[in-house]
Amino acid sequence: MTSPTPVAAVSTVELVEHAPARSVPLADAVGRALATAGIVDAAPDPYTPGHWSLRAGSKVGAVAVTVPGGGAPVSVRITPKVPIARLFFLLGYSLDPRGGWRDGEVEVGDHRDLLPAFAHAVERQVDRALRQGLLQGYRATEETAVVVRGRIREAEQIRRRFGATLPVEVAYDEFTTDIAENRIVRTAVERLLRLPGIPSDVRRRLLHQRARLADVTPIVRGRPLPEWRPSRLNSRYHPALRLARVVLDGASVEHEPGELHIDGFLLDMNKLFEDFVTVALREAFRGSGRTARLQDPHHLDEAAAIRMRPDFVLYGAGGTPTAVVDAKYKAEKRDGYPDADLYQMLAYCTALGLRDGHLVYAKGNAAHAAHQVRHAGIVIHQHALDLDQQPAGLLADIAVVARQIVPDLRV
Repeated sequence: MTSPTPVAAVSTVELVEHAPARSVPLADAVGRALATAGIVDAAPDPYTPGHWSLRAGSKVGAVAVTVPGGGAPVSVRITPKVPIARLFFLLGYSLDPRGGWRDGEVEVGDHRDLLPAFAHAVERQVDRALRQGLLQGYRATEETAVVVRGRIREAEQIRRRFGATLPVEVAYDEFTTDIAENRIVRTAVERLLRLPGIPSDVRRRLLHQRARLADVTPIVRGRPLPEWRPSRLNSRYHPALRLARVVLDGASVEHEPGELHIDGFLLDMNKLFEDFVTVALREAFRGSGRTARLQDPHHLDEAAAIRMRPDFVLYGAGGTPTAVVDAKYKAEKRDGYPDADLYQMLAYCTALGLRDGHLVYAKGNAAHAAHQVRHAGIVIHQHALDLDQQPAGLLADIAVVARQIVPDLRV
């Protein structure tokens, strides 16, 4: 009996966000690693031995899985349905609505994939930030020295030196380039240089930026990012720092299940859409005498045992809730909005004492709808935003939703 010929595994898998599943030849260890890490929906193909069924969800970007034994990494690239320039607008507006990026304000080059475009944008913004030289500032420093500088740390001197004169424990403020802003930028550059799929020209320019930051200390992985405050002095760094935050603040993936190593960069479109909608609505209500709170914690029950956190709650002048909104990027039902979202919004409205609740979706296959809940006097509205349009049109649609939430609003 002849054994079946083994199927050669692919080196690159191309997927599209929320597209139908693809059956691809893949080593079992790689398929299990992708499933365990939650990067894509992955399961063995029951009809084709040696193949795995892969379906991308809301995470977009690129990852590389390095297999044991030194084999070539398997690259998985997930393309967003939203155009790259539009994705950057959503991202920039979410991070800084008043200085957020419109189309063309962040250079993505000719790159069509997210990771190359993102790396290109980071390098360009870092170059602009450093064009006038590295920013300098004061950094609090504590060290052991043979000369007195600054003030003596008396408690540490006694604890460590038992009254000896030298060396001396001192603390002082040092004027240096090794400050939070430069450290964040340096660490983001280092992170991008470790990722697969960076074009050679972009990698070369990133290496140049790293050389300019050679005297700056990178942040150790797993340690919190140092705090920095926006000011006139560091204003030229702001775009670079916003992009660096995306690279470093939970946007990257690195996983080591056993001998396998997964490294890459992913953005969650669910989170990105939620952030954009809530921030844009907050801006729409700015100056209206109302207060908007994002991810505002509440409880469903009187005993405060069941916690809930609506995406957006609007409060009137007296601190009473006047509106609640939840943003949902993708409707899972093919024939309309998922019922579970309605039940969740009903719970929000009941707990907050509201007669209306609002669900905002990325435009799909269902139109605007409103549902009157029986015996409750509650109406749940479902809105849809078309993301495939210019920023001005998208913000105009947000203003329409805001007026539907508060009919007398002037925006």
